Amino acid sequence: MEQVLNHLRNLGFTELEAKVMVALAQQGTQSGYEVAKRIGVSRSNVYATLQRLSTRGMVQLTPGEPARYSVLPVKELTRMIAGQVGESLSYLEQAMPSPAEDPPSFYSVEGERRIMEILNRELDKAQEEIIAAIWQQEAAWFRQKLEQAEQRGVRVLWSFEDVEEEGHPGIRMLREGISGRKFWLVIDRRWCIVGMRGDTMPAQALVTEHPLMAELLLQHFSQEVILYEMENDLGQELIRRYGKGYGLILERYLPGLLPLED
Repeated sequence: MEQVLNHLRNLGFTELEAKVMVALAQQGTQSGYEVAKRIGVSRSNVYATLQRLSTRGMVQLTPGEPARYSVLPVKELTRMIAGQVGESLSYLEQAMPSPAEDPPSFYSVEGERRIMEILNRELDKAQEEIIAAIWQQEAAWFRQKLEQAEQRGVRVLWSFEDVEEEGHPGIRMLREGISGRKFWLVIDRRWCIVGMRGDTMPAQALVTEHPLMAELLLQHFSQEVILYEMENDLGQELIRRYGKGYGLILERYLPGLLPLED
């Protein structure tokens, strides 16, 4: 019977209400005195409890000298409780005040092992799209998970970057003076990670679900794709007009910060 009492308590009945209902269910119709004697509680407390349960419709009262009480049949009782709980839940869903949502946070992660744990978890949860940009040295971190995502129908767009590649001279120039290699991923246009790793520095990353970060990274990716297409199409014409690595354009906006290549 202890489990029955526990479930009655879980449904919102007090300890004494649960004991009174179980006593009535076990012995049938009883007087308040008989119930009090059976469960070992004072008659005044039992009568007050019977009155509350009767008012709520859980217990039926038969007038007389003495008055007698009986609990509802179990199926009728459970239907009544289920109806009351359902009404309360529906009301709470509509009327419960909701606190203002906190803005998405940014948090930092350090160490390859911790970064990989977070990445593996999020990549496994990807449902629609993964966009990633990584260096070839870090490709082994992500390749298997990205291939698995593709196999389950996730749209995967990813690019390699390398200081030795000739395809993106502007990118190479921007990274001169930076001691590490960056990587970033956007998952389902919601979850973002931006990190850096170097041969002589620990891996570090910033993780967020802030929509602004996702927007900035996706814009950056689209610009990289456009530049790649232009380089393939125009080739030497871009170098003639803007210099290798788009140096003439970069110098206009970042004067003195980046060395121009010959």
